[in-house]
Amino acid sequence: MQTAFTPEQLADPDFAASHDEIRKCVHCGFCTATCPTYVLLGDERDSPRGRIELIKAMLEAPGAPARETVIHIDRCLSCLACKTACPSSVDYAQLIDHGRAHIEAHYRRPPLEALLRWAIAQVLTRPGMMRLGLALGRLVRPLSPVFEALKLGPLAALLRLVPQAGPAATAQRVHLAEGARRGRVALLQGCVEPALAPSVRAAAIRLITRAGFEVVLVEGEGCCGALSEHLGRTAEAERFAAANVRAWTKAGPFDAIITTAAGCGTTLKAYGQRLDGDPDAMAAAARVRDVLEFVGEVGLPAVVRAGKLSVAYHAPCSLQHGQGIKVGPAELLARAGYEVRPIAEGHLCCGSAGVYNILQPELAGRLRARKAVNIARTGAAVVAAGNVGCIAQMAPVLSQPVIHPVELLDWATGGPMPASLSPTVAANTGTPAEPTTTRPL
Repeated sequence: MQTAFTPEQLADPDFAASHDEIRKCVHCGFCTATCPTYVLLGDERDSPRGRIELIKAMLEAPGAPARETVIHIDRCLSCLACKTACPSSVDYAQLIDHGRAHIEAHYRRPPLEALLRWAIAQVLTRPGMMRLGLALGRLVRPLSPVFEALKLGPLAALLRLVPQAGPAATAQRVHLAEGARRGRVALLQGCVEPALAPSVRAAAIRLITRAGFEVVLVEGEGCCGALSEHLGRTAEAERFAAANVRAWTKAGPFDAIITTAAGCGTTLKAYGQRLDGDPDAMAAAARVRDVLEFVGEVGLPAVVRAGKLSVAYHAPCSLQHGQGIKVGPAELLARAGYEVRPIAEGHLCCGSAGVYNILQPELAGRLRARKAVNIARTGAAVVAAGNVGCIAQMAPVLSQPVIHPVELLDWATGGPMPASLSPTVAANTGTPAEPTTTRPL
């Protein structure tokens, strides 16, 4: 594909990188069949190759982007299924991130839309604000239908995602390895997951220490920057990345930097690129592992609970497309004794996609409904999903509990039964149900 960027534009590293990626696209169309919005809408402008054309035209033209262009770029989930399908190896993430940053810098959004996006960036990236926001959300959640009637769909969608109150995530900084110490790792604390699903961090710590590794929650670490990046707030994402790299470098060395949220992992692994090849950022990015990836590398601890609980494995887009981790998690679950059942259209997004289910609730709802039908067809007793956003998105419409795989692996290797597993489901494994009280790490 030809471009018409000026020499001045090409002197900018982002424009130069986008220029190279745009020219790789040969309009073959392989991406269209894997793009969730094109599958739903059938509009070329809502396909990856269509958006590449829109981004190209937007970047080449001076002035503010057209509203129509912004609409179609906003509809992208950044699921990166197109990256998996592309035979030309186009780095679509570079293009969509640059496009969003350009819109953020040059386009004036309607006031309510701008306010919502600002609030998301202020609240969801800060654990303290997140906890406060959830507490307020629980109070006003019954008003969700009112917001819907007032055509404030994003606010209604946000309230529907607010979970019931649960136990707080552990604040203990260092967790010693069990048995012979094999190494030392940092576990990303995250910003959304500790508030929505603190049991995931607890299970990860138990599983990793059981595998012989000391786990450290690093002081000074913050949001990974993924949400800011999705909102086009590039400078903010860079600040988060730089702060995390400084914190890890100071507290290190670590054998690995582990995350239990697949969406964070994709962003963390790109820190070297995000921070322009900074040596510390490059070193940190090279050590980043998804928790399931890490356990697959170092070995699953001995399985002590045999059983054939049927599990439908949902592969988060950020894991299978963003990081290229496809079969490993399902193989781990099978090795732990679970009967793993594939989900049809497993390459298609569930509609969570960071904050997509808040900003684009109608499309996110259609994708969730499609995913729910495919999950129901598996007949599985449990759904395993390695990303807190996917869990929050799917749980309200599924009859089965939705659990992070690390919780199932922890249970199989000696940890407590996940609280969301009912005695009926536990009975399917031949294992007596356990009390669902809060357990120590």
